[in-house]
Amino acid sequence: MKLICAQNNLNTHLSLVSRAVSSRPTHPVLANVLLNADVTTQRVSLSAFDLSLGIQTSFAAQVEESGTLTLPAKLLGDIVSRLPDGDITLDSDLNAETGMLTTLTCASGRYQMRGLGAEEFPELPAIADGELAHLSTEALIDGLRGTLFSSSADETKQVLTGVHLSLQPDGLEFAATDGHRLAVVQTINQDADGSPASKTENDASLDVTIPSKALQELMKMLGQSGASIAVRFDQGQVVFEWTDQRLTSRLLEGQYPNYRQLIPRQFSHQMTLDRRLLLGALERISVLADQKNNIVKMNLDDSNQQLTLSVDAQDVGSGRESMPAQITGEGLDVAFNVKYLVEGLKAINTSEVQMQLNTATSPAILTPLGSLKMTYLVMPVQVRN
Repeated sequence: MKLICAQNNLNTHLSLVSRAVSSRPTHPVLANVLLNADVTTQRVSLSAFDLSLGIQTSFAAQVEESGTLTLPAKLLGDIVSRLPDGDITLDSDLNAETGMLTTLTCASGRYQMRGLGAEEFPELPAIADGELAHLSTEALIDGLRGTLFSSSADETKQVLTGVHLSLQPDGLEFAATDGHRLAVVQTINQDADGSPASKTENDASLDVTIPSKALQELMKMLGQSGASIAVRFDQGQVVFEWTDQRLTSRLLEGQYPNYRQLIPRQFSHQMTLDRRLLLGALERISVLADQKNNIVKMNLDDSNQQLTLSVDAQDVGSGRESMPAQITGEGLDVAFNVKYLVEGLKAINTSEVQMQLNTATSPAILTPLGSLKMTYLVMPVQVRN
């Protein structure tokens, strides 16, 4: 293999695929990145795969000799990131004495490293007979931004460590829960001509649960793309493909909870207030809440149309903030985990937010006013006086 490419090009694409390199590889080749240079297309593709998450990306280069090899991902990334701007020549040679030896040459010097043969590198999963859906990038990013933070970090609740994706007649529905809170986002997808931008071939049903780690990487990658995303999936795998990039992930097994039945339909209390005002007050008061169990108390004062937040951390101190709010229903005292409220409000991007609830022990619902159709359910905390 021999190729010439720009240092910043190689560095950018190496950084992208390195996220799928195994931190504890079960086989030495899984700590490597696969390079494939094609003299016909004048492109180089890079792949990494930890047997669960796979990332592949490609870019244009001056390929003088086709070839495929694997190199240690961390070592290659560390060297390339420190090389000066300009062209890099990558030349690999296989001989009986030295094995696979690759030379990187730049304006200031040259580096050599040993790699492993490409035949040992596992193939990224490909789905030939599964279902195919086309999703809009904007809808995918909106849905993930509004739900990913609610998924569980507890590996014993495997199915809750991902986001559930389902295709509805008018768009996509995303859902994530960790058992204490639930985020649901419905995105309405339309192309410029008004037709649905999210659709499956043969009216297939998109109903899968994808690990959060894979979706976090997908979000980072989609930041640079405006293209439509092709999603292929079967019982065990999902593959996202667009322009010159591809991400594969295993699906989470198990039945996802019937989350729709958890969302109340009627409420006796409703409050509308400025989102940034509430978020700022919660972030300030959380400094004290962090000292003791993360709990913040809320007092909904319907007569003065005011919300008061308070924290009493014994032996440390106390805090109290009030702000105007439009409140309907009788006054109510309720308590929440401040972290859950802050994370939910950060995922909402409207100027006003609405909170609806029935009692101090039943689920509370936060929704943005206008734009995104998002429902964020939080369970209150019971506080002993």
